[in-house]
Amino acid sequence: MSPEVQMVLNRTQLLVIAFFVLVWIGLVAILILSPQVYMQTLGQVGGDSRAIEASFLIALSALIALLVVGVFRRWRWTFWLVLVAFLFGVLRLPASALQLAAILPASGPTWYEALQGAIGVVQFLIALAMFAGYRKAGIWGEF
Repeated sequence: MSPEVQMVLNRTQLLVIAFFVLVWIGLVAILILSPQVYMQTLGQVGGDSRAIEASFLIALSALIALLVVGVFRRWRWTFWLVLVAFLFGVLRLPASALQLAAILPASGPTWYEALQGAIGVVQFLIALAMFAGYRKAGIWGEF
């Protein structure tokens, strides 16, 4: 018999997983409550809008699930991918500000642009926490 393996997640892992769960819930909520936000872009593909929405949701759900598994298993490549992607999340803030100021073309309604900026700030703060944990205890170290 093999001993039971107990996995304990640290604050860094819980923070990243919570972010992914909230992003997925937000994605589903937007697809249900305001599908035109994504269909504006996805509609350019052509075809049945329901099938496109379903494919979009399935693909993003699979990606988020893979990343969550990587966080649970403390995969190194997942750490670096998330860290770099979240560091670049800070670029969402000026992009959203420029879109809200009508300097850049908006990719959705005003609330969506503001949400994108807020998500970028949260991503950047999580990346800073991840980097602090890395400096303190290595890959997936607790901040």
